[in-house]
Amino acid sequence: MISQLTVFLENEKGRLAAATRAVADAGVNMHALYLADTEDFGVARMLCDTPNRAAEKLTLAGWRAAVTPVMAVRVPDVPGGLASLLEFLDECDVNVEYGYCMSVEGGHAIDVLKVSGDEEIERKLADAGFKPVSAEEVYIVD
Repeated sequence: MISQLTVFLENEKGRLAAATRAVADAGVNMHALYLADTEDFGVARMLCDTPNRAAEKLTLAGWRAAVTPVMAVRVPDVPGGLASLLEFLDECDVNVEYGYCMSVEGGHAIDVLKVSGDEEIERKLADAGFKPVSAEEVYIVD
């Protein structure tokens, strides 16, 4: 599992800009950003350097921030790469709560997934030939 910075935002003009500025002012580099929203609030999910320190600094600055464990898996960046991973998770009875993907060098993508249902899923993925990604491969760990 890797750590994701989660920041809760009011769904108002300028709040995302202010949140990303707060991350930058904390000296934290962001590598990926995923947004979800409702009419009243939004959730910014980030892969960033030193996520624990980032959450602490943002909380001290008045933001609602937390660190969330998520799984990252490197897959071929081809049609069906994500589908194969999700089909395997379904066969293992693992629930995917949400996810986002990013293409990386070398013809691969990293799929980031919030999952529940099997504490051994990363080992099972590796045994099946998938490539779970460690935190050190994505960001500076704190």
